[in-house]
Order: sequence, then C-alpha cells, then structure tokens
Amino acid sequence: MKKALALFLGIIGLLTNLHAQDLNARVSVLTPKIQTTNRRVFQALEGAMKDFLNGRKWSVDAIGPNEKIDCSFVLNVTAWDGASNFSGELQVQSTRPVYNSTYNTTLFTIYDKDIDFVYTEGQTIDYNNQTFLNNLSSLMAYYAYIILGFDYDSFSRYGGTPYFANAQNVVINAQTSSYKGWKAIDNNNISRYWLSENLANKTYIPLRSFYYDYHRNGLDLMADNAVQARSNISALLPTLTQLDRLRIGATLPTLFFTSKEDELIGIFSGAPTQEKLNAYNILVQADPANGPKYQVLQR
Repeated sequence: MKKALALFLGIIGLLTNLHAQDLNARVSVLTPKIQTTNRRVFQALEGAMKDFLNGRKWSVDAIGPNEKIDCSFVLNVTAWDGASNFSGELQVQSTRPVYNSTYNTTLFTIYDKDIDFVYTEGQTIDYNNQTFLNNLSSLMAYYAYIILGFDYDSFSRYGGTPYFANAQNVVINAQTSSYKGWKAIDNNNISRYWLSENLANKTYIPLRSFYYDYHRNGLDLMADNAVQARSNISALLPTLTQLDRLRIGATLPTLFFTSKEDELIGIFSGAPTQEKLNAYNILVQADPANGPKYQVLQR
C-alpha cells in the first residue's frame, strides 16, 4: 500500500513538474502620484498581475522550479479615475544566471510609457491568444513571450523565434484596439510594435546571433577562462557596427545597449590596453549615444 501511494505521489509530482510555470516574476505597483487612502485596489492589481504572469504556462518545455526565468514588472501608476481606468508606465526586465558563477546578466529591459488599461478590484485577468480581450492581459502576455524569447536566444541560436512569433501575434491581435504602443505610428520607435517587428526582421538576425555567442561563448566561459571569453566577445564586437541605428523603428539595437552597456564596460575594463582601446573604438561607433560612458575604456 505504501509503495503504491509513493508511486502515485511520484507520478503526480512528475506531472506537476511537466506543467510547471515558466516565470518567476516580481511585480510592484507604485502610486507616488495618486492621492488616496484606499490602497486596496492597487494591492489587488499587484496580486492579479503576479498571479497572471506566474500562474501560466508560457513555453512548450518542461521548466523546473530552479529554471524559472527571473523577471520584474514595475508598474508606476500615474493616473487613476478612482474606479477602473488606469494610466502609467511599465518597466520590464529579465535576467539569467551566468554559468558557474553567482552573476546574473540582464537579458532584456524596457521602459514602456504608453500604458492605459481597465481593471476592477477582484477581477480575473483573462487572456486569449486568438483575440484581443483587454490591454492589461495583452501587455503582460506580450512581455512574457518577449522575456522567454530573449532567454531562449541566449541559450541556443535563434531559440527564441517561436516566442517572438507569439509576441508578434499579440501585436497583431491588438491592432483592433485603440490603445497606444501597438501600432507603427504610435509615439516613438521604442514601442511594442517596433520591437516585435525588429525581432522578426532579417535585418537584425546578426544581432540575435551575436546575442547567442555573447552569452554562450562569452559570459558563460568567464568563470573558467576569462581571457578566452573576453577574446571571444572582442571578435564579435564588429557585428555591432553593422547595425542600422538610423532605420525607422530601430528599437532592438537601442534596447540591446540599454541592457548591456555597463556590462560591456565591465568586461573590457580589465583588458590589456590595446584590447580595451579596440573595444572602445567599436563601441563608440556602434553606440554613439553612450559614447561618454565608454570613455572610461580609454584610461
């Protein structure tokens, strides 16, 4: 009887693991500009967002509890009508551990300023990948797929393609809505539409390939052979100068440097003088907006 029970529990455990969720999302809802003594609706919103992100199966693979993708969603509510209409800004970031180290590298970070949605306290956040139901669930589903895509791309070349396609499907469904950020004409180039477009565009395939080699043949080798890892990254850097930063909707290169500029400086700060100068010359050409930050590599 005990053996049968143990076997039954083992099977249940296996099935549970096979359907384990994929994200370890930390969610914060901030309200510095909202004047109210009733914080309950914001606490409910925070909990509902966390449950939505962490309670769903976003990938097709079995992901163990220790393999969940660490990410954060920080929603800064800038306007609320006292009922169900919210406006704000959303910062999304994801990281992954670097092999054989305690260091976590940032894979993706974005500051989305075009956030408007409807939410009522106690509401279940519904989502359907076939149609647009509401902006809040579409926003979270979109970024969940983007997070998975970048994580998979960092472990296998173009491994994130199906998840980027899922994110693009969210964009397509959202074309029927009036919410900002989903269309090519919305505000500026840092938008959900253009990010999804870039990730599917062959123009940026070299950056996605770079992304894989940078993590697997660079960062993941650092603990065992820092000199070789840095050399591998040095050999990859010229790829960054080939990216068309002036193209309309060139979102992906901008977000790459937003996530990696400080890390690149850290990698080459301890390099021999010539290698450091070579890195500087390439980085200021590829990412002129952050040229002053790279000047530390000249010392």
